[in-house]
Amino acid sequence: MTIDPRKFGAFAMTSSLRAFAGAMALTLGFSAAAEAKMVVRPSHAALQSRTQSFESFVASLWPEASRRGVSRAIFDAAMAGVTLDPAVIDKTRKQAEFVKPVGDYLTSAVSQKRIETGRAKARDWEKWIVKAENDYGVDRYIVLGVWGLETNFGGFAGNDYVVRSLATLAYQRYRGDYFRKELIAALVILQERNVDPAHMLGSWAGAMGQTQFMPTSFKTYAVDFDGDGRRDIWTSVPDAIGSTANYLHKHHWIPGETWGYEVQLPNGFGHPGEAGYKSFASWGERGVQRADGGEMPRSGKAELLMPAGAGGPAFLVTPNFKVIKSYNNSTAYALGVALLSDRIAGWGPLKGQWPMASR
Repeated sequence: MTIDPRKFGAFAMTSSLRAFAGAMALTLGFSAAAEAKMVVRPSHAALQSRTQSFESFVASLWPEASRRGVSRAIFDAAMAGVTLDPAVIDKTRKQAEFVKPVGDYLTSAVSQKRIETGRAKARDWEKWIVKAENDYGVDRYIVLGVWGLETNFGGFAGNDYVVRSLATLAYQRYRGDYFRKELIAALVILQERNVDPAHMLGSWAGAMGQTQFMPTSFKTYAVDFDGDGRRDIWTSVPDAIGSTANYLHKHHWIPGETWGYEVQLPNGFGHPGEAGYKSFASWGERGVQRADGGEMPRSGKAELLMPAGAGGPAFLVTPNFKVIKSYNNSTAYALGVALLSDRIAGWGPLKGQWPMASR
C-alpha cells in the first residue's frame, strides 16, 4: 500500500538513529570540524547544470500528465517553484545502522499515551468508526490501530510537499520508474480537486495524509466517506477512517475474525512440524493455550508466530494478520497495530516478557 520509508524495510526511528549516529561519531573520535573538512561540495557550475537538468525533466512530464487528463493550469500550479530537494536525495542514500529489537519497538508503538489517545479518538469519532466497521466488515479497533501507528491518529502526517518529493525521486530514478508513476498519479489527484497543492503534504517518500497512502493507493482505495464530494485523507477524519477500512477490506480482511491471540506453549514445543496454518482446535490439541485463559475459537485457522524466538511471547495469528502486513510489510508493524488495537478495545497487556535485549 502505501509505500513510505517504513515500507522500504526499516521503521521510522529518527531520534534513535540520530542518537546512535552521534554516539558512533564520538567513539570514532570525529569532531564536527573534522567532518566539515571531509565534505566535498559541488561547484556552482555543477549545481547550475543539475538545476537545469531537473527543470528539463519537470517540463518533460507535461505530455504524460496531459494524456492522463491533467490540465495545463493544474500542472503549472503543481510545479510552480518546485526545485530538486537535496534532503530527499540524502535520505535515499542513508541506510539504517541497526534495527530496533521487536520488544523495544512494540513498547514504543503500544505506549500508554498512545493507548489513551486511541480510546479518546474511539469516543470522539465513534459514529464514523462504527460506520466503517459496518460498511467494510473490518474490526473498528484495527482501523484505529493503523491510524495510530501511521500518523499517531493524525498528529503528524508529514510536512513535505508531495509533488516536490516525488519529482526529486523520479528525477533521480530512485526505484526505477516507480516514483514517476506516483508523481503522475499525484497530479491526477490535484486535477480531481481532492486537495490543493498547498495542502498536499506527506512524508519525504510521498506517503500522504492521515492514512499515509501513496498516490496510486489513494486512487484505488481512498473514499469520500463523509460525502462532501472530495476524498480528503489530509483533514477529514471520516475519509481517513473510511479509506483505511476500505484498504483492509480490499485486501481480504475476514469479517468477524480476530487477528490472533497471545498464547502459552507447552514445554518443548516448537519443532519444525508446527509450521503453517492449522485450525485453532488442532493447536489446542497440541497443548497450546490462550495466554489470557480464554477458549480457543471453534472455527478459523492460525499459524504460530514467535517474533523474538523461544525466549519471548508467542502468538497464533490468523490470515487477517497478513492483511495488516499488506499495509506495511513488517511483522513488528503488524503486531504493533494488532496489540494497540487490543489495548484500545480494553484488553490487557501481554502476559509474556520480551528478552532482556529487547527491553
